[in-house]
Amino acid sequence: MALLPILRFPDPRLHTVAKPVAAVDERIRRLADDMLQTMYDADGVGLAATQVDVHERLIVMDTSESREEPRVLINPEIIARSAEMHVAEEGCLSVPTIYDRVERHARVTVRALGRDGQPYEFEAEGLTAVCVQHEMDHLLGKVFVEYLSPLKRERIKTKMLKKTREEQGRVRA
Repeated sequence: MALLPILRFPDPRLHTVAKPVAAVDERIRRLADDMLQTMYDADGVGLAATQVDVHERLIVMDTSESREEPRVLINPEIIARSAEMHVAEEGCLSVPTIYDRVERHARVTVRALGRDGQPYEFEAEGLTAVCVQHEMDHLLGKVFVEYLSPLKRERIKTKMLKKTREEQGRVRA
């Protein structure tokens, strides 16, 4: 397994719409494994392939307390959403250190293929529901900061660009 570089907002590649996975083969299973390792290493609960510059419909997540319940979602789709909405504080591995409140459906039902290529469905609520909706947004080329006001989004963009310049300056020094 390998750690993958995570794209950082406002990288334009984060706005690429992911294409369906054509076949669940060894390449996809290896990518899922690498994404899980990357997610755990970065202390995240979810990661979409878009965030590692692979524009295919693949998500990994683990919202368990033990951090020992990895879930792989290939070609996921939300097939049901609750009318009830919930506001929760969200963060993102592509927008490090930034957290803000986003409104999402309180419960969703998801259909996907697993790492083994077999279809499955599950119902999600709480953090798992937030996570799956957040990661599916990435597959559509959307980052959570797009739910925020234009002023907040611009401040976050400025902060991320400054942080990137500072890090590049340290590497060169």
